[in-house]
Amino acid sequence: MHPFHEQIGPGAIADVFWIPFLTAFSRVQRREDIFFSGLNEIDGFEGVWTCSMGHLMGLLDEPFLSIPATRKMAFLRYAEFNKIEAGHITQTALFVDLLHLMLQVGLNPLHADQTGQHLVQPGPMTHDGLLRAPQERDETDRTLARINMMIGSITQANGPNLRLPPEEELARDWVDDMIWWGPAGIGASYTIDRYIEQHQGPFRSGLSGRAFNGHVCRMAEGRYGGFFGWPNLTLTNTGGYMGVAANDARADMRVVDIYRREGDRLAENWVFIDMLHFCKMQGVDILAEIAI
Repeated sequence: MHPFHEQIGPGAIADVFWIPFLTAFSRVQRREDIFFSGLNEIDGFEGVWTCSMGHLMGLLDEPFLSIPATRKMAFLRYAEFNKIEAGHITQTALFVDLLHLMLQVGLNPLHADQTGQHLVQPGPMTHDGLLRAPQERDETDRTLARINMMIGSITQANGPNLRLPPEEELARDWVDDMIWWGPAGIGASYTIDRYIEQHQGPFRSGLSGRAFNGHVCRMAEGRYGGFFGWPNLTLTNTGGYMGVAANDARADMRVVDIYRREGDRLAENWVFIDMLHFCKMQGVDILAEIAI
């Protein structure tokens, strides 16, 4: 994610992210809410990946990037995908919600109210997200199939051939009391109706020219699954979005989605988006602005 982007080798990864983070945060705890592993559908179910999600919690004792120290507890939301080969990690995608951290210290650099709610987001309602034992293959297959059907529903809804009302579109793949744990800048929404009002509607009215670029990893285990892309989407902010004025720049969204299935439908969805990169491609450098 911006400003870390792509690094090669453990030394570079430590220098660019972990040393600055562990210098700023003391007494760090990894408070993991979801952990699962699986075979990557994108490469024909050959690659083995793990997914971890939760918060890195500590005392923000020194500035991190341009985010000022508070000497108080702070939570850095994270989602991490690791590719495992011969017992070693060979690739990592680490997403952290820097806007979420900024809001905790009293900064709102987007100068706009979120359409959803800002929260320190909890893990699954069922408290069963840490999968330490093998899961039944049938449950895994059902979860991945539902995620793929949901992706197909979104693709159809953004195409010219399907004009279902949003409520009907979502009801095919989601329980009515779904929870969409959106990233800072957008916020969280509860129930299909409020999701439409607080995220889907503003997203579709503010952004246009949606191009799907594909995923790097998409997998499931048991009733959990998820994916990430680099980038997933390219869009144009034609209507004004998240406090950024309308413009004609084509901007990328690097996205993580992690899901919990309940019965035949999806019930919870944790979302990470590289908002700083998305805004910077539109000419808005959030880290530079808060440093002033």
